[in-house]
Amino acid sequence: MMHNRAEAHINLQAITRNVELLKKKSGTDLLAVVKADAYGHGLVEVSKTALLAGADWLGVALLEEAITLRKAGITAPILAWLVPPGSDFQSAVTNNIDIAVSSIAAFKEIALVKGSARIHIEVDTGMTRGGFLDEWHEFLQSDFSTVEVIGFFSHFARADEPGEQQNRDQFKRFKEMLAELEAVGIHPPIKHLSNSAATLADHSSALSMVRTGIAMYGLTPETQMGSSKSFGLIPAMTLRAMLHLVKSVVAGSPVGYGATEKTTRDTHLGVIAMGYADGIPRIARNAGVTFNGERAPIIGRISMDQFVVDLGPNSLAKSGDWVTIFGDDGFTADDWASASGSVNYEIVTRIGPRVPRIYDHG
Repeated sequence: MMHNRAEAHINLQAITRNVELLKKKSGTDLLAVVKADAYGHGLVEVSKTALLAGADWLGVALLEEAITLRKAGITAPILAWLVPPGSDFQSAVTNNIDIAVSSIAAFKEIALVKGSARIHIEVDTGMTRGGFLDEWHEFLQSDFSTVEVIGFFSHFARADEPGEQQNRDQFKRFKEMLAELEAVGIHPPIKHLSNSAATLADHSSALSMVRTGIAMYGLTPETQMGSSKSFGLIPAMTLRAMLHLVKSVVAGSPVGYGATEKTTRDTHLGVIAMGYADGIPRIARNAGVTFNGERAPIIGRISMDQFVVDLGPNSLAKSGDWVTIFGDDGFTADDWASASGSVNYEIVTRIGPRVPRIYDHG
């Protein structure tokens, strides 16, 4: 019987509860963002769960992600927003997938596709990333007769800082650009701007649909906004791994590549069967694992397939025991993000394919 050395447990009931809470909070349609394998939680399983919980749309970055959902039998509306010129736009139309448009080059290709492509026009309101900016007024002169304009959207840069003036500036610019589009006779039925942070902190920008990503997985966009618990969100992923080896060492023992740390006491060390090839950040410091409610910090550098923790001189852990890297007890994804100079989005999304996802349906 095959035995896993590491597992990411996904609590689908938590995702259900989070979607229900976010939908109630927004008071409008909700697009569940399931790009990047549903932030590492599993594309198809999470998508089905979100839809059953009340999500109205699914959102992905890539066209191939949307096609995977269609092949899995999902018929709900899907928007793919990172579909550059040269993409297989015909397959999008064939599979009834909505496409975001942010350049004239892409629009010209889409307009020639057989059938009427469903598009969402993306505009740059101040994030200076995706969306129409310098081409906007030229784009407004386009012939829209061969496409169906379903949506109009943009993206907040600082919604996780609710008091920032840039949020108000972006909302104002969004309304101005929408008015310019409507002035040429195009009236998209769906307008969407709010991400997770705006959904949690700014009801005024909900419009006709919100796009919730990180909050759906029970994590907050920015810990300064508040903890998951303070918003009533339930983290969905628990990452566990096996103690490949437990050994007793004396004080002053160098640990890991470069001997960057030494033990400060006689202690028990645990070798965890995960490393940066599995998504554990190599630069992480001051994080670790939990065994029987006791925290064991990282010691030394993280390797490709393993890392070492200091279990303490009195630990009863033994080779083959399971520890929690992040989850309900002990360290959280936020702790690991802080320890790595990163964000919780990256911590859950980077968990690699060598780590099986185990689904708890609750």
